[in-house]
Amino acid sequence: MKRKLTAAIGIAGMMVSIAACGDSDNGGSDKGADAKELTVWLTVDAQNNWPDLVKAADAAVQKAHPGLKINHEYYGWPDKNAKLDAVLATDKAPDVVEMGNTEMLGYMVKGAFAPLDTSKFDNSSAWLDGLKASVTYEDKTYGVPYYAGGRVGNWRKDLFASVGVKSAPKTYAELTAALDKVQKKEGGKFSSWYQPTRDWYAAMSFVYDAGGSIAKEEGGQWKANLSSPESLKGLNEYKNVVDKYMHGDKTKDESDRYIVYGQGKSGMIFGAAWEGATSEAPENDKTGKLKGNLENFVMPGPSGKNLPVFLGGSDLAVPVKSDAQDLAAEWINAFTGPSGQKGLMAKGNLPNNKTDLATLKNDPKTVVPATAAESNWFVPMAPGWGQVEKAQVLQTMLQAIGTGKKTVEEAAKEADAAIDKVINTK
Repeated sequence: MKRKLTAAIGIAGMMVSIAACGDSDNGGSDKGADAKELTVWLTVDAQNNWPDLVKAADAAVQKAHPGLKINHEYYGWPDKNAKLDAVLATDKAPDVVEMGNTEMLGYMVKGAFAPLDTSKFDNSSAWLDGLKASVTYEDKTYGVPYYAGGRVGNWRKDLFASVGVKSAPKTYAELTAALDKVQKKEGGKFSSWYQPTRDWYAAMSFVYDAGGSIAKEEGGQWKANLSSPESLKGLNEYKNVVDKYMHGDKTKDESDRYIVYGQGKSGMIFGAAWEGATSEAPENDKTGKLKGNLENFVMPGPSGKNLPVFLGGSDLAVPVKSDAQDLAAEWINAFTGPSGQKGLMAKGNLPNNKTDLATLKNDPKTVVPATAAESNWFVPMAPGWGQVEKAQVLQTMLQAIGTGKKTVEEAAKEADAAIDKVINTK
């Protein structure tokens, strides 16, 4: 579910023509309400996994607008943005486009998407906080959250049962006590918690849990905040985890975590909700012991509350060059409204709003990811955030901390300086 923020990097050239279109504040009002054709770009996730939901949204909009032709194009994540950038430089822009939620910011900063009226979208007042943040820039809304995926703890029940731990932890003290027992039993080369050092999504969860943040907005300007006492507290606890429980390569990121977990080299991970199930798949389980032996749980935080998690997911936006902005908004609402969310949840996704999320807590199969997602955070919605991600400032800081090349305070100070250089740059 993680999306790489590349939007701010390849779109400057095509924005010259977009800027000439002006910057409307009317949420698409009276723009293309009588259009005869609508073009919707989605990723292959929708094409492969829930085509029935796409057809249902089409039918609902066509019923209200007889004769309307709806065209669909589907793209893979790796090539979608390059194609979008190219078409946005022309007069052939699609009317609806799916974006990874971390991809939205660069396009909003450059004026590529039309502002939307949130009152036109069902449950908009209950959108999950992290998802709402992903479509909001300078107090305007430029997209609609589509669906989400959160992060959970996952551990091997057999390993923890072997040291007398029979149930998932409810508190951070219970978690670390259990990890200590497994670490002692398995020895120094084993990672009781395999936590890739460069995984900034996990590290920043500790920062936000401690009351810190990556950056803060003050007087219309953003300023890095990793050196604050609260942020340092979170970073120090993250270092403690890596030092005590992570005995793998401390220069790696989280991209192959599910593979390492499947090799039986660790007892626990904290990652996307799908990672545990992927690790126990036959092609990844090298131990032959993982199937039915892995358990998701809500990660407790050192603060005493559930650890806040980063919510990855998708948003739907309307390009400012669309000639059918009103119809585009109608289609988005039909697709992401109550019936659409019900369908997406049935496919294993988290919904875009707190109302539907609460219903998942009543089902034993979905209570863990739903509960975990209630406490969430998102990246700073600052104009230069794309440059921060491109430079991998956070990953560099975390590797320096995890490998011991710098103290937490030194690494945080350097990261703050790097962030402050670019975070307010459009």
